[in-house]
Amino acid sequence: MSSSIFHSLLEPDIVQMIQGNDELGLREFCTALYPGVVAEILEDMEPEEAWKVLKHAPAATQGEIFPFFDISFQIKLVELVGDKPLSRIIEEMSGDDRVDLLERMDPDHVETVLRLVAQAERSDIRKLLSYPEYSAGSIMTTEYASLPADISVKEALERLRVQAPSRETIYYIYITDEGRHLLGFLSLRKLILAKPTTRLEEIMQRDVICVRVDDDQEHVANEIARYDFIAIPVVDNQNRLVGIVTHDDAADVMQEEATEDAHLLGAVQPLEDGYVATPFLELAWKRGVWLVILLFAASMTAKVLQYFDPGDGGTWMVLFLPMVLASGGNAGSQSATLVIRALALHETDGRVSWIAWREVRIGALLGSILALISFVVAFLMIGIQASLVVTLTVFLVVTVGTLSGAMLPLGLKRLGMDPAFMSNPLIAALSDMLGVIIYYSTANAIVQLFATA
Repeated sequence: MSSSIFHSLLEPDIVQMIQGNDELGLREFCTALYPGVVAEILEDMEPEEAWKVLKHAPAATQGEIFPFFDISFQIKLVELVGDKPLSRIIEEMSGDDRVDLLERMDPDHVETVLRLVAQAERSDIRKLLSYPEYSAGSIMTTEYASLPADISVKEALERLRVQAPSRETIYYIYITDEGRHLLGFLSLRKLILAKPTTRLEEIMQRDVICVRVDDDQEHVANEIARYDFIAIPVVDNQNRLVGIVTHDDAADVMQEEATEDAHLLGAVQPLEDGYVATPFLELAWKRGVWLVILLFAASMTAKVLQYFDPGDGGTWMVLFLPMVLASGGNAGSQSATLVIRALALHETDGRVSWIAWREVRIGALLGSILALISFVVAFLMIGIQASLVVTLTVFLVVTVGTLSGAMLPLGLKRLGMDPAFMSNPLIAALSDMLGVIIYYSTANAIVQLFATA
């Protein structure tokens, strides 16, 4: 059942409980339903009303519900919650969720709240906050299950029962030494099926796939997806286990990265809080920046047109200019979209030359087909000489556009930049400029050829 249906069914009761200050009823509402469902219902309300409901829940329940709110809604609630209740909520939230919230809060407010947090939790929070944004350290949690290698399965299960309530997941158990160096891991399934007297070092898997604490979050998410992990361990430069990244956080990262790429491909600076939550002026700024860049790129095309001005005798060329430019821009945008996605899926590693040769052949094939169609259209309108110009130009523009659309994202990747920065509108603008140069250069060459013939 969707949140809107839940809201329509429960809204009268919730309003009545708020008005009657029915603490028991509001508490029951927060604890009886799944935290994500409670968050969806409350997010449809004004923050003030949502907090009137949420404040009656136990701190542990508040900590479970809070991360399901959109980050912008969390910030609005933070402004309503007192420092003491907020510190309790932060203590109950998982490490990665509370870091996401604290990174968006005012630094002075963060310091005030952290002073009220328990010392152990405070140290963990400060450590996680010290890692670079968008790194493995910034999205990991330190609530993992770990055991030494020299104990029996029976003892391991007893220790795991003690650890379980405070761990985000216990399906993977990481085996470490006294210095927290990662030695291996085993699954809960394997632990349960093993004989009680078996030592962990006999059944653990020693070849552990892990990530470094400073690895990019997108790389971490891709590794989890690649190996179908529920979680992946995070180690420092001395191979000491410092945390884990779980599959749900990896899914959030992949969604964020896909959204960012979609925004860049549409020539919009990535939105931090989503379309609806982004303020009007901020949205205008993020869109305006790219429009200015594209306007500048288009002005370069105008400059090229001015340079190649054919005079009154070349007015027929203007008729086919949109067709020529659209052919190159569309072909380049197709290549860029495919290559950028292939880069995200790590399909292009070590294949730059192969991709270049493939795109040249595809561009030539597509260019030939479009050139043939263009020849028929131009011949019927303006004759043989002009149709040859249009035909050859379309072929060259599509071939060059296809190649450049594929190579530009690969070049940005080599420079350490986000390939999605080479957005489709920008590639189209660059293809327009190349198209004008090819169009008029081809026209001049063919005109001179006919003149000397």
